[in-house]
Amino acid sequence: MADRSTHVLAELRGACKRYGKQQALAGIDLQLHAGEVLAVLGPNGAGKSTAIGLLLGLVTIDEGEVSLFGQSPNNLAARRKVGVMLQQAGIPENCKVRELLEVTRGYYAEPRTIADCVALAGLEGLLGRNYGGLSGGQQRRVQFALALCGRPQLLFLDEPTTGLDVEARQALWRAIRELVGQGCSVLLTTHYLEEAEALADRVAVINNGRLVAEGSVEEIRARVAHKRIRCRTRLNADQIGAWPHVLAASVAAGRIEIVADMAEPVIRRLLAEDTELAELEVQRAGLSEAFIELTREAA
Repeated sequence: MADRSTHVLAELRGACKRYGKQQALAGIDLQLHAGEVLAVLGPNGAGKSTAIGLLLGLVTIDEGEVSLFGQSPNNLAARRKVGVMLQQAGIPENCKVRELLEVTRGYYAEPRTIADCVALAGLEGLLGRNYGGLSGGQQRRVQFALALCGRPQLLFLDEPTTGLDVEARQALWRAIRELVGQGCSVLLTTHYLEEAEALADRVAVINNGRLVAEGSVEEIRARVAHKRIRCRTRLNADQIGAWPHVLAASVAAGRIEIVADMAEPVIRRLLAEDTELAELEVQRAGLSEAFIELTREAA
């Protein structure tokens, strides 16, 4: 992944936003630096889409400050440096894919070629088809291609792989990595935590309109002390689940999976009570466990 720069491309400072009585954002600070992929995570209603809306000038801030390339997000010069893929696209369904790409390219002085857009987004064989006749996953790929047309310096991807199958999702991940390698920065929101682990240089966790954690994937994972232990054993999961320091125990693919707040005493007891213990693995908590714990604490 690209090295992180201190140069700030987009920023929220003390940003507050209300919709009637609902507080969507409550004084949040958020920065996106040049050369990085920032994954913004949070449960539904946490404020992720509102934060993106503020940075894009689609939502008016109530309190605080917002900047895009050091300017107002409504500044045309700043907006031309940005590519956007939102959850709601509003694209005319009776237009052919090629027509959509040609129209979008026309907004930029030095657009990406149609061939490049097709290759990056995986649109082979779709240029002559009507947008409305495509599957949900194919439409998401078209939306991704449209976001790339202007060779953006900063790409906003709001839940980009929703509706994609595993193969298409991994293809989009490869495209994002290629774009970052070319110097594009990315702000990504996603419900797929493995997506954030695979792509992000930095993670920001939002809950109830507040920033509850921020840092690299490893730093976020380190916030949770849980360890995951896997092994083959003659002991049963219910028996192990009653031990001190064991938070959960279950069977998966013929092995016991244990979640523990301290791994060492559990491992010592496993070895003591089962001399035939095999295939022992110990892993630190993944991003999903960290996310669940952090959002539970915030709630």
